Amino acid sequence: IIRVQSPEGVKRITATKRETVATFLKKVAKEFGFRNNGFSVYTNRNRTGEITASQNKSLNLLKIKHGDMLFLYPSSPAGSSSEIMDTSVSQGLRPVGAPQVVEDEIDQYLIKQDGKIYRNRDQQLCRHGPLGKCVHCVPLEPFDEDYLNHLEPPVKHMSFHAYIRKLTGGADKGKFVALENISCKIKSGCEGHPPWPEGICTKCQPSAITLNRQKYRHVDNIMFENHTIADRFLDFWRKTGNQHLGYLYGRYTEHKDIPLGIRAEVAAIYEPPQIGTQNSLEILEDPKAEVVDEIAAKLGLRKVGWIFTDLVSEDTRKGTVRYSRNKDTYYLSAEECITAGNFQNQQPNICRLSPDGHFGSKFVTVVATGGPDNQVHFEGYQVSNQCMALVRDECLLPCRDAPELGYAKESSSEQYVPDVFYKDIDKFGNEITQLARPLPVEYLIIDVS
Repeated sequence: IIRVQSPEGVKRITATKRETVATFLKKVAKEFGFRNNGFSVYTNRNRTGEITASQNKSLNLLKIKHGDMLFLYPSSPAGSSSEIMDTSVSQGLRPVGAPQVVEDEIDQYLIKQDGKIYRNRDQQLCRHGPLGKCVHCVPLEPFDEDYLNHLEPPVKHMSFHAYIRKLTGGADKGKFVALENISCKIKSGCEGHPPWPEGICTKCQPSAITLNRQKYRHVDNIMFENHTIADRFLDFWRKTGNQHLGYLYGRYTEHKDIPLGIRAEVAAIYEPPQIGTQNSLEILEDPKAEVVDEIAAKLGLRKVGWIFTDLVSEDTRKGTVRYSRNKDTYYLSAEECITAGNFQNQQPNICRLSPDGHFGSKFVTVVATGGPDNQVHFEGYQVSNQCMALVRDECLLPCRDAPELGYAKESSSEQYVPDVFYKDIDKFGNEITQLARPLPVEYLIIDVS
């Protein structure tokens, strides 16, 4: 019995070892209802090892044996190459009702990768031959937490594509997986009662949100192509002492240090019209924004993030700067988190698994600030998808006197705001749920190396 998997499902075909390949393929065509040339059969899921119809070769000669799985793909009719079914990609990773979208090139590339972490045979623990596998040397999945925690340095967040593999790795291959975007707004069209603030019901009321630290990140690494890009950007602060902001233009590539990781490679920084002082920044309307994006696109670049300075000179003779962002203060202020969330909402990540056609964002935030050695350091961040939803629906405010704290709005006659909670540990070591008024913004931040 040979198993043949197609977009329609798996069928079992009875054959003998000495049967010719041509005879076997006729059986496959009959079983699936194809014309002889309407499909191709491969030994591997990624369309390698095609089995061609031959009257001379037997199944035994091709090393196809009882219980093997082959993969059938229908040939695409002229002009409809997008209809080619790929059970591992299109069929398994697009939930029912999800729109047909074209993902970024890097996403299309990573979806086709195996992603598994291959290990060598352990000389002490493996008791089998060179071709065998056991628990000590079998390949690991890209989302294996033990492996990520034991990397040097440890990886706190798995890559987004590893997270997708985790969701789609079960027996149903992610058939029922849908990455739903959080909504904090009342659903429109509820006719059983007058509109808010006069009435609300469980059908139209948004769910309460409990903030969790996000386990995955859309971008795993940020890299500048050369140091002059950053040096030229810092020159403004060196000459004026005022803070400065810029947009990062570059491309997304594979980051090989993490399974199925994505790297944002920065090729240029564009500095839009702005007013900067020693402790504030105001972005002005930019009449050239569309032209800049068009020129970047012709150079094969796109907007991948934003960068700003938070630098205070400590000793002008030594050229040192103050170390102000650390575990005792904050890494990103609530206002910066809201700004980052706003930028990320403007640059959504196209995703076929989402019913909306987009989920999260690859847009990154870079801060040029003082490090522990009082030299200029670059720190990379993103904000979580929960933060993006709170910012998009105008539910999050900064605290005036504490930059490390945000504040979830209270409902008013103009706007209904769902309850926002976060989990904390009290002085007795118990996990308690707190209302996010105020809210430590560390629950919203994801580090990017």
